[in-house]
Amino acid sequence: MIALVRGEVAVRRADHVVVLAGGVGYRLAVSAETLRQVPGLGKPVTLHSHLVVRDDALALYGFATEEERDLFLALIGVQSVGPKVALAVLSGGTPRELVKALACGDVGRLQAVPGIGKRTAERIIVELREKVGGVEVEEDIVISRGDDPRRLARDGLVELGFTVVEADELLRDAADDTPESLIAHALRAARR
Repeated sequence: MIALVRGEVAVRRADHVVVLAGGVGYRLAVSAETLRQVPGLGKPVTLHSHLVVRDDALALYGFATEEERDLFLALIGVQSVGPKVALAVLSGGTPRELVKALACGDVGRLQAVPGIGKRTAERIIVELREKVGGVEVEEDIVISRGDDPRRLARDGLVELGFTVVEADELLRDAADDTPESLIAHALRAARR
């Protein structure tokens, strides 16, 4: 596994960079966020990387930070999300912003990414919210879900098979203050 590439920037394009290291040029696909942090041609650079092995190709992906690489690995672990779509998601902002979007259940932020529809966006949120809820990102700021009763109730409804959007709609008029009573209210509303 190639986990880190250090060398000088030989090529810098919109979707990839080539890093010359030890006489070998490594082509790394990068997100727009990583590309912003890659210096100009001939300058030294260090990128964290992940190698994807396919039957027909070896693809190397580069990341400015370990946090971005970890988010990439989490994203490609979600059904229907491949490396290209994961890079597109990461191109939408910093790792911290993505973690916030996942923690808040921001389906719209994910749907704005080309190649991601409503169901895939909801699947990403459901599968990754727990995994990234306590991930430390930039500046040692920790994003956590906390004990918000509404969020816990929404998570419970999602586990019962409702989509994030349906759960939010069912909880919209609820005035209860515990996750259990919020879920009971939502289930009564769903029966109507």
